[in-house]
Amino acid sequence: MTKKTAYEFAYITFAMFIISCSIYFFLIPSGIVVGSISGLSMVLNQVINLPISLITFILNIGLLVIGFIFIGKEFGAKTVYTSILLPVFLAIFEKICPLSESLTHNSVYDLVSYTLIIAFGQAMLFNVNASSGGLDIVGKIISKYTHLEIGKALTVCGMITAATSIFVYDISTMIVSLIGTYANGQAVDYFVGGFNKRKRICILSEHYEEIMKYIMEDMNRGVTVYSAVGGFDKTPRIEVVTIMTTSEYKKLLNYLHQSDYKAFVTVSTVNEVIGTWNINKNSRKSKQKEVSVQ
Repeated sequence: MTKKTAYEFAYITFAMFIISCSIYFFLIPSGIVVGSISGLSMVLNQVINLPISLITFILNIGLLVIGFIFIGKEFGAKTVYTSILLPVFLAIFEKICPLSESLTHNSVYDLVSYTLIIAFGQAMLFNVNASSGGLDIVGKIISKYTHLEIGKALTVCGMITAATSIFVYDISTMIVSLIGTYANGQAVDYFVGGFNKRKRICILSEHYEEIMKYIMEDMNRGVTVYSAVGGFDKTPRIEVVTIMTTSEYKKLLNYLHQSDYKAFVTVSTVNEVIGTWNINKNSRKSKQKEVSVQ
């Protein structure tokens, strides 16, 4: 196992721990059936006498097969791992920390806590092309084939699950569950957007060649060069534009501050980058390695 793979699975394990905590400590004891596989398991638990952890496991198996078929092997393999982790974490919690009532004793607090915590965990998983299993798989499929944002796709399938709560709970529980499902979808999109955000940096400077060299050779990022003309003095200028992560942007900013270059920099936030942005970076690294070997 490579270092990158080990880090990724540790990352996924931590995300699943967060998700499991939100389900066990806030969702289950509150009786709120937010649109998720855990919510559906809670409904089925009232009908059939099986532990919620076992019901969750059984439902996940069927959805995993669907995930492999419609999304791909990488997503499916990671989701197999997360689908095993969820019932395992729930079973561990059931043994070491049995709960008979809500921690907050307030369904609204439970709903808010659950929604924010699980949405963050789900966004972590989607960021590495994984999911917590269950309805996340259905949401991922809907998002893939309809191009809906993942949060909205989760809301669509989650609303149906939340509506099933009327069969075993009262109407107020169903209404709260529907609201929670909608809030969860919005929160997922918010956190996913945070992971995907990039910085679009535009630089005007007489030392654009040195800046370009630093960006391409030291930071392994691409640049686009535009011709510009000053509005007041009509002086021709060169504008350097690049897309970076937040941490890379800070590194570039430190470089500009430490240099003696006079530069005019504007920065905007890009919510999503589509294309070969990361692939190009990796290919440039590979080419550099090949050149050094030769």
